[in-house]
Amino acid sequence: NATLADLTHLLSRLLSEKVQLNYQYGKELPNAFADGRQIEQVIMNLVINARDAMPEGGEIMLRSGTRDFDRNTRIERVIVPRGRYVSVKVSDTGCGIDPKNLGKIFDPFYSTKEEGKGTGLGLSVVYGIVKQTGGFVFCQSEPGQGTEFEILLPAHDGPIPEAPAAPSAGSRGTALSGLSVLLVEDEAPVRGFAARALAMHGVVVTEAASGEDALGLLADGELHVDIVVSDVVMPGIDGPGWVREAQKTRPDMQIIFVSGYAEESFAEEYPDIPHAAFLPKPFSLRQLIEKVRELAI
Repeated sequence: NATLADLTHLLSRLLSEKVQLNYQYGKELPNAFADGRQIEQVIMNLVINARDAMPEGGEIMLRSGTRDFDRNTRIERVIVPRGRYVSVKVSDTGCGIDPKNLGKIFDPFYSTKEEGKGTGLGLSVVYGIVKQTGGFVFCQSEPGQGTEFEILLPAHDGPIPEAPAAPSAGSRGTALSGLSVLLVEDEAPVRGFAARALAMHGVVVTEAASGEDALGLLADGELHVDIVVSDVVMPGIDGPGWVREAQKTRPDMQIIFVSGYAEESFAEEYPDIPHAAFLPKPFSLRQLIEKVRELAI
């Protein structure tokens, strides 16, 4: 509930006046053992998808609650083990999903969006994050009747572990404070959370939604960039394509490619890009910070 409440203002800014966002929080929820930032990323992905399914406007509803299973229970194609779960539902009154597409929506790079509207990695990221927590995500939808996603996270009734100590101000400042990062990502939720995480560590972040936008920004000789964080698959020119072009005039930029590819597949397909590191999707924001820190040292 605290995570959902913290997102209220951020989510509202992403929605048009025609889309109403409502909340219904369950009472006395158990704890769930999960990365709060990643859960924020999941919710934001689902809300963005709901918004895009309602170009003429509508309602998005966020609900939290608990579900108890007294025995192992089959839901769709999986078995949910018995036990208590925290449930988070994101529903909309949009266009719905064709039944023939429902089984593919969590596949990397599968998308029903129009060209230029995103690569479809949002739901793949959602699936990966939820599975990492030991949870489940389900979708119910009918054309013209809207869509509902439900996330089930196993309840955690043990002691709450202490959060790992944050890096000291000195070590954080030495590595990241004042660092200039160009963040290139066409999926707005992923870009927003990555930019937020970097900025919290003192990084100066410049955002671009495409390779073309990135090249336009780099054409300004006054823009200093230490590290580029770029998605690989994007509408228009892909990540390696625009980076190769940029390195003709900025050969010393460090590059972090972010991709749903396996790293081995990426290395085979794009072997000739200097100063390049790799970060697989889905990633935690902590992993992103550590990868940037590695290149900054």
